[in-house]
Amino acid sequence: MQQVSEAGREYEEASPDVYFADLAAGEKSSMKHWRIEPGATLPIHRHDNEQIGFLISGELTAILEDEEIELSPGDSYAFESGELHGAKNRGDEPAVGISVLSPPRSSPNWAQSTATTDDAGTVRSVGSDD
Repeated sequence: MQQVSEAGREYEEASPDVYFADLAAGEKSSMKHWRIEPGATLPIHRHDNEQIGFLISGELTAILEDEEIELSPGDSYAFESGELHGAKNRGDEPAVGISVLSPPRSSPNWAQSTATTDDAGTVRSVGSDD
């Protein structure tokens, strides 16, 4: 059995004020602990992994290609492989949660997997996820 505690984990800043830490991982899936500070945005991106997650605390807006969905503590979510998604914390406290990715995803190249949007938030172009 693998046991990994969130306490003491090193966080990677994926974009300004958006942080991820690796938790337990196996051959077919990996878990991440994440924190998005108030006002911060995780850019719209896509990857070849299915992703499911759970919002532990805070409020979060999931940004999809053609809609936005408000998430509250206790909500779970799922993104299909290749589905465009991002997030914005419009609340007053950090949004904290966990995500599970299958197959495992260790080091995403955020600069190459993000989408370009216009001022209205409409997706205009998407980079590759090499």
